[in-house]
Amino acid sequence: MTTTTPDMAPVRLYGAEHAADPERSYELLRAQGPVALAEAAPGFVVHLVTDYRAALDLLHDTETWSKDTRPWQGRVPESSSISQPTQWRPNVIFADGENHAHLRRVITDCFGLLDPHEVRTLTFRHADTLLSAFADTGTVDLVAQYATQLPLMVFNSLFGMPDEYGPQLVEMLSAMVGSDPAKAGEAAQAFGAYLAGLYETKAAQRGDDLTSWFIDHPNGLDREEATQQILLTLGAGNEPTANLIANTCVRMLSDDRYFGTLTTGSLPVQHAIDDALWNDSPVANYSFHTARRDVTFHGTRIPAGSPVMISYAAANTCPHQGVPADGFRSGNKAHLAFAAGPHACPARDLALLIATAAIERLATYLPDITLAVPAEELTYKEGTIHRTLTALPARFTPLAPDADGATPWSRSSADRGSAGSPQTAPQTGAMASAP
Repeated sequence: MTTTTPDMAPVRLYGAEHAADPERSYELLRAQGPVALAEAAPGFVVHLVTDYRAALDLLHDTETWSKDTRPWQGRVPESSSISQPTQWRPNVIFADGENHAHLRRVITDCFGLLDPHEVRTLTFRHADTLLSAFADTGTVDLVAQYATQLPLMVFNSLFGMPDEYGPQLVEMLSAMVGSDPAKAGEAAQAFGAYLAGLYETKAAQRGDDLTSWFIDHPNGLDREEATQQILLTLGAGNEPTANLIANTCVRMLSDDRYFGTLTTGSLPVQHAIDDALWNDSPVANYSFHTARRDVTFHGTRIPAGSPVMISYAAANTCPHQGVPADGFRSGNKAHLAFAAGPHACPARDLALLIATAAIERLATYLPDITLAVPAEELTYKEGTIHRTLTALPARFTPLAPDADGATPWSRSSADRGSAGSPQTAPQTGAMASAP
């Protein structure tokens, strides 16, 4: 049976009400059917896929759906939070067919050259830098002081820039999405200069890094193509990874199933990450597509050229997907948090590796860390695409320097050797886990 939804009121995916209770929004959308009308930005209405099966069908059907956003891009309010994420660029997200395969091959091949052990060690090193800045205070905002900074510091190193550029990169991207237009403009210019300097440095002298591998790949990316893929990784890879770290930390700090150690029967970090990916997807709504022709999709008539968006969050919590009674799907990796099909996130393994290492390092050095407020009092930023905590306040026993003035960080660095993890690490307390 074919249905249409012109008389149904679009459900807002932005604003305070949605941020406070997104599941209410998804329930209203599901009442319209597998495909519903949603207001993704003020005045900008899209067809939103909320059903798990329908989402998979769309993500695998490149004949019916295009990733090119230009047919409807002009309808997106320039001042909205989705303006930049939907703006067409010559990168793999917005490409179709052979061009998509050409660009994606470069990314997957180059990411495949990364040594997981080295990435893990690198994440530990940058995590130690951040942890040492607040370890003696006893309190921390795990969003601002840890989760939002760490992925960019790691990416900065992976692309071959010196460590001192990491904090600068964090400041640039934070200002670009901030509320001050003047600062955002300045930050955008600084970010452009960062990308130009990165490319020029590696074009002049290659290194053992992603930028050099992008440049030298047999598919022969030109400067614009290579720069756009770097921009994509930094822009699209950072916030989801940061959100995953923070959303997993909420579970580690508030759910009894993750307290203690493996010897007491607790679940490891990977299970908490799976739980967060199923039930609190770091990218809640994205995968913008365009209908290539008039189509009836899962009972809804969608005209050619119409924007269609997928709700990973709604699809993952779809009540028809055999969710256990307690809602806990630990170990089940069939979620759509990284999309699926030919456009599935090529950095999935890298994001999971960084997030796991980040949380393990935090748990190792601050094993008694706990939430400073009840979990139900945590709030999220208003926005359509990302599920981002405004803050994650926590407290712990401060780490003090020893009698010789050496910090715990320098002492642990001397002990850990090349593997990047302490030979002997505390394994008790609220967030302790096995590596």
